[in-house]
Amino acid sequence: MSDNYSLDNRPQRRSLILAALMLTMMLAAMDSTIVSTAIPHIVSELGGFTKFSWVFSIYLLSQTVTIPLYGKLTDLFGRKKILIFGINVFLIGSAASAASWNIESLILFRGMQGLGAGSIMATVNTIAGDIYTVEERAKIQGYLSSIWGISAIVGPALGGALAEYVNWRWIFLINLPIGALSIYFITTFFKEKIVPVKPVIDYKGAVLILITLALLFIYLLEGGQAWAWISFQSFALLITILLLTIWTVSTERKTADAIMPGWLWRNKTLAFTNLAMAGMGIVMMGPETFLPTFAQTSLGIGTIASGFILASMSLGWPTSSALSGKLYMRIGFRDTSIIGAVFVLLAFAGFLFIPRPQPVYLLVTDQVLLGAGFGLLSTPSLVGIQSMVAWQQRGVVTSANMFSRNLGQSLGAAIIGAIFNNSFLHQMKNKPSDIPDSIKDIIGTFHSSDLAESSKEFLRGAINISMQNVYLGLVFFTLLIILCLYIVPQRSAKDKTLIDTGR
Repeated sequence: MSDNYSLDNRPQRRSLILAALMLTMMLAAMDSTIVSTAIPHIVSELGGFTKFSWVFSIYLLSQTVTIPLYGKLTDLFGRKKILIFGINVFLIGSAASAASWNIESLILFRGMQGLGAGSIMATVNTIAGDIYTVEERAKIQGYLSSIWGISAIVGPALGGALAEYVNWRWIFLINLPIGALSIYFITTFFKEKIVPVKPVIDYKGAVLILITLALLFIYLLEGGQAWAWISFQSFALLITILLLTIWTVSTERKTADAIMPGWLWRNKTLAFTNLAMAGMGIVMMGPETFLPTFAQTSLGIGTIASGFILASMSLGWPTSSALSGKLYMRIGFRDTSIIGAVFVLLAFAGFLFIPRPQPVYLLVTDQVLLGAGFGLLSTPSLVGIQSMVAWQQRGVVTSANMFSRNLGQSLGAAIIGAIFNNSFLHQMKNKPSDIPDSIKDIIGTFHSSDLAESSKEFLRGAINISMQNVYLGLVFFTLLIILCLYIVPQRSAKDKTLIDTGR
């Protein structure tokens, strides 16, 4: 614990603080996906169909690029102030989103929501690391991870129901009472005492990091859609990002109290753990993006059932995450994470060998195994790096971990999407004549009454082959995760040695 920091850590207070952390994590995770099924209702009222993708993208962009900044601020000013600030910004953005009068205003206010969500993502796990011991953190991080995963999966169903039966504006209004309750719990029960010190804020580094990351996410989110990957726009933006990255790194190396200090990347454990988390973000996007579509077309099951198949991952995640504490106390953080990565590898490889057509129970079993792998992979990795630093560096370390995973998800959306689309388009070269040249809605086309049964069979085969290629790609990236973890030095949970941060 830092000499200038202390907190009231009584068990009854911790339980109420944890409840508040779970509520805030639920809000941030749910709002990343809740608008997806409500888009038709939103566009019908506000217009702007060509811009609707930015309703999703701006939230992810503003959330992710601010995580490193918020992580540093929590180390400078304390966790409580930054978290309450973030929740308030999120709620103001939610209320404003509900009052949107056109698509442009909704995009703007969704960006504000993302600015608040960045604070939540950077701070919640840091507070959990502060108030719980190394032995306890596995179970607690399991709770937070499961809340995050379940909320993101439940979000589309809830958003669709509110838009259909109430009004799409309630998608955002329901955040207000939940957020207000979180603020009450945190304000009342989270007591931290900070001895005032004059902070040194890296303003130049903050601006450079925000601009560089913003352009990177625009490149990843819009590439292949707003412009072709091989095009002048894509090339020019990539060169700009590379030059800004060089400038940012050079600036941060010379700054005494940098937003993203050099020791984050010089330390082998931190660097390769973050690379592994980026890899985890990439592979998570495979099932999340394409498994429901695959289930609805290849297996012919409904929307709700396909959602439950995806959601079954949430059964294995919190269970394995909670149990990981006993394992990493015995064999160490790295080896526990490697076991988790092996489970992930087995789940992806297992999908390739499930007989066609895949029985639903086998797909569910595969998803449960995948969730168990993610729980064993993510929780020990986070707890392990949190245990390596003092209080005044824990915010930076935790936010770097969260940022790496979010960055991986954005990369995964682009990479996995490219694998599926290229494979699918290749199959479409020999398509029957009644299949449209441009398929924007695979599920709608598949279930069209105008489509012959032979054409449906062709389409089913094309989707199967594309999914095979996606999962082969996921196997490859999981092997890279294992390699990164293998490079990480082994560290016992009983090792209290802190890394040298240059202070």
